Amino acid sequence: MVTFRRSTRLSMRKAVAALAIACGCFVLSVGTDTASAQQRPEYYVVRKPNLFERLFGIRRQPPSVMAPQEPQQQRRAPRRQQRQGSPAARSGQGAAVSAKPAVEKQPDAKVVLVVGDFLAGGVAGGLASAYEEVPSVRIEDRSKGSSGFVRDDYYNWNAEISPILETVKPTAVVVMLGSNDRQQISADGQTFRPQTEEWTAEYTKRVNAFAETLAKSSIPFLWVGLPPFKSPAMTSDMLAFNDIQKKAAESAGGTFIDIWDGFVDENGAFTYTGPDMNGQPVRLRSSDGINLTREARRKIAFYLEKPLNQILGAAAAPAGSPAASGEQPGQEQAPAAAMVPVRDLTRTAPISLAGPELSTSSALLGGERPNGAAPAANLFKPQPGRADFQLVGKPEKKNGAGDGTPPAPQ
Repeated sequence: MVTFRRSTRLSMRKAVAALAIACGCFVLSVGTDTASAQQRPEYYVVRKPNLFERLFGIRRQPPSVMAPQEPQQQRRAPRRQQRQGSPAARSGQGAAVSAKPAVEKQPDAKVVLVVGDFLAGGVAGGLASAYEEVPSVRIEDRSKGSSGFVRDDYYNWNAEISPILETVKPTAVVVMLGSNDRQQISADGQTFRPQTEEWTAEYTKRVNAFAETLAKSSIPFLWVGLPPFKSPAMTSDMLAFNDIQKKAAESAGGTFIDIWDGFVDENGAFTYTGPDMNGQPVRLRSSDGINLTREARRKIAFYLEKPLNQILGAAAAPAGSPAASGEQPGQEQAPAAAMVPVRDLTRTAPISLAGPELSTSSALLGGERPNGAAPAANLFKPQPGRADFQLVGKPEKKNGAGDGTPPAPQ
């Protein structure tokens, strides 16, 4: 009985001692983990010990150093940037490829003045692109987006055009007006609805006055016609405006540039797309069916280039071209040796398209011929200046003893 109690007490003591040792190891492990976690960088991944490790103090090898975890979007971005390049890099590369050195305009460059509404502003941009490499031509944009001939209370073109011409002193003027004129017009205290007889008379009067002001300035001007629009009613009004403006421009000595066919399909209807200046299919109109795209503005400028170049002359030549340096196209400086005339050069007279004169006789066929000559005798007779005359007409030169060898080249 006593032995059993002693063994029981001994076992209990051993168990208490083992438990105390386990608790001490646990506290030591926790303290070590805490101190180690404080000393380690933030990117160490610390795993919590399990129950077996807590009781017996068994620890695995410290975890390997791992990079801080990032959100999925942040991890994928570098891969996508490595594959495609960053947007900034892509835009920089595109700018490096497409960027061209800007041609500096000359101080005495000829000025092309563009006046009109928002469509004229687009034409000014197209002309600027067309003449961007021409240092002797500058585009002056004086368009007014919401202006027209109807609302002279907002902007009166007939009153403003003369001061503009005096200030800019252009070599040529480009006009494009009328897209905002589908509204009532007021004159002499009365208001008239669009396309009525009174409205048309007043509108024609204002257009003619504007064209006459340009004519009095003695500055060549080009009047660009209006294009069709998505709205059928608006398109019908643009046709009427073009008819009035064409008559006014040509009566004042200007040139009317009709662009209508460049903005309709094969059936003559409005179209969003069409050929550009190079004949490639592109988008010409925006989704509202009114505004012009960049390709459309450049296309209108292409309509204007030929008549404008006739007005500008040699100033329209790009920088570095022969015309810009004053040389005439097709003329090259000939070598000095080629300028020396060649002596004793035999030239053959031009042959008449009517054919050679076969006979000087006026006798009919079958009649008597003078000296018995055949009608074609003169055709086959050696004539001076021909190769056969040199071989047949002249006495043949023989070499040495007259062995009959061909004559030596002369």
